[in-house]
Amino acid sequence: MSQDTKVHAEVREQFGKGFARRLRAAGKIPAVIYGHGTDPVHVALPGHQVSLIIRRANALLELDVDGKDHLALVKDVQRDPVRQIIEHIDLLVVKKGEKVHVEVPIFTVGESFSGTIVTNEVNTIRLEVEATHIPQHIEVSVEGLVEGTHITAADVKLPKGAALLDDPELLLLAVSVPAAEVESSADADAAEAAAPAEEAAAE
Repeated sequence: MSQDTKVHAEVREQFGKGFARRLRAAGKIPAVIYGHGTDPVHVALPGHQVSLIIRRANALLELDVDGKDHLALVKDVQRDPVRQIIEHIDLLVVKKGEKVHVEVPIFTVGESFSGTIVTNEVNTIRLEVEATHIPQHIEVSVEGLVEGTHITAADVKLPKGAALLDDPELLLLAVSVPAAEVESSADADAAEAAAPAEEAAAE
């Protein structure tokens, strides 16, 4: 674990929307830690530090709670729908070597064949991985792919130790020609076919 993921969590005994607002005003984020059959622990986290960490998908925190260390996976982040301020975080306790189920973002790399576009049918793929080896994203190369190419979950190269949870036939990406270009091409073909007839009529 890197130093930037080590977080001091203050145990809190007070609850309610009013107390949560005061916490956020003080630059802290209300959170709850649960998992492994233990009672939920309500804590306050340092707002700025945690906001930076959770920019990464499936962030893993090394929490110091009353002097005890816990590994915790960020499972849910609740934000204000208008201001996008973090209102609450759910953290799942995990153990080193433990397998967890996560959704990992899909990133495309490269350029498909000239004149085509790549459509992301889904933006994430579900995997079972070790809690301490969660990939930040899965890269899928589209370099040189031609119209009509489909990439499914089964086509993706997974990191070592990862297992696919999605249906192998789940469509991730599709390569196509934009509709406007198809219509333009069809119009050009029609015009080309009509040209000899027009020339014959003129004669």
